[in-house]
Amino acid sequence: MLNIYYTTEDGFELPQFPDRYKGQWQDNSDWLKLAFHAYANEPARPYQYAPPSQLIADLDKVAEQIIRFAGEQTYSPPTVIHWGMVQPTALRPLYERGVRVLSGYFRAQNGIWDVNYLLEDAKSEYLSRHDALMDFDSAIVFSRVDIVCNSTPVERIVPTLEPLSKDRNQAEIMDLFTHEQYFWPFYSSYISDHFERLEAAIRWVTEHGYKPVFYHEGFLGGPE
Repeated sequence: MLNIYYTTEDGFELPQFPDRYKGQWQDNSDWLKLAFHAYANEPARPYQYAPPSQLIADLDKVAEQIIRFAGEQTYSPPTVIHWGMVQPTALRPLYERGVRVLSGYFRAQNGIWDVNYLLEDAKSEYLSRHDALMDFDSAIVFSRVDIVCNSTPVERIVPTLEPLSKDRNQAEIMDLFTHEQYFWPFYSSYISDHFERLEAAIRWVTEHGYKPVFYHEGFLGGPE
């Protein structure tokens, strides 16, 4: 999963892209999608305490611009909200915007569950050792991220994924995650082997029979 940040300044009128440029995105939309992650990278945890109206307004702004330059076929509902934290009352509005799955870390630090969309402790604990869990109140399925590639050295990619494939509670889905900005040499925290980390993770899941899916298509990317 690759999250691409796309932001605009209020009051700045962006030109319409010629159809020939949209066509390049649309021609590759069977495998390449763009989705909302946040209105901006900073500040951290932008939606942890924000009202649902702010989250949905930012989502709509970014979605509008993706569709403007890349076309509707390229747009995908988000599967990760920046920092994986939103108010519980934001879940139904997200579902109404097409969100069907949200991925997070579901990890405990000092006894407090984090990057867990503020789910209850029992649900977060379950997700910390299982692939997914449906929240029936919102109808959204929560998926646990199996690896954060930008935080995992190349030599640790396979040792991180291999044990999961042997655990029946975690083997069915491999949720791969990274942050796009680490690809670029101009970024302050550039990772020179970021491509190699992604390649190692994708090679491993491919060689072990996993197939890429889009979570918003079908149920967890599978047939209806």
